[in-house]
Amino acid sequence: MELLQSDLKLRQLKVFREVLRAGSTRRAAAALGISQPAVSQHVKQLETTLGITLFKRSANRIVPLQEAWELLRNVELALTSLDRLEASIFAMKNEEKQRIAIAAPSVFGFVTLPNVVAIIHAKTASNVRSISGSYDQIGEHILAGRADLGISRLPLDPRLFEWAPLGSARNVCIFHPDHRFSQQTCIQAHDLAGETIVDIDPQFAAHQMNFNALRFAGVEPNILVEFDCNGHEAGYVSAGLGISIT
Repeated sequence: MELLQSDLKLRQLKVFREVLRAGSTRRAAAALGISQPAVSQHVKQLETTLGITLFKRSANRIVPLQEAWELLRNVELALTSLDRLEASIFAMKNEEKQRIAIAAPSVFGFVTLPNVVAIIHAKTASNVRSISGSYDQIGEHILAGRADLGISRLPLDPRLFEWAPLGSARNVCIFHPDHRFSQQTCIQAHDLAGETIVDIDPQFAAHQMNFNALRFAGVEPNILVEFDCNGHEAGYVSAGLGISIT
């Protein structure tokens, strides 16, 4: 089927994407500034054009089928490519440098991103915009087209993202030099029993990973401080307020 010569419209794809992002036609309508019936009509027209049923309908709600999630990944790529094309054409018309937007947690701004920017600067005339956020926010920046690429952690939804391995890392335990752990070469989860912990805010995936590891070892976390920015744990640990896992 020649989609470019069919009745497929860009508006239909954008509405379809927003329905899956928002989780309902009502929230999608509010986000797009159109009526809920208009959203439903665009979705039905898209299904008719493609000849594919994308949603299961029951009462006043629609539930995405597997086909919808598979299509979303390609729709995201297509719409993001169009956004980039528009920005590129605008830059050429106005003789502006092209900008590359990279989304990553703030901790990568110390070493990794400066190295990446140095390579980009050496090989292209582009400038770079760095966008920080949590791992969940990195995915949102990519899906919304605010970032061209991002640094995140697994797992990632293969229906939404294309990804390639960049590296691997291990968790380390940070503690005061006078702490008993300074005599150990390896610290395991059960060693943290009874320890006061300085931990990342629950909004970050690392928080739940730390909790799961400790509870799996039979250790109930004793949290004294929760912080919301990577690097802040060093101050609390150096003050002797506890240990941290990062």
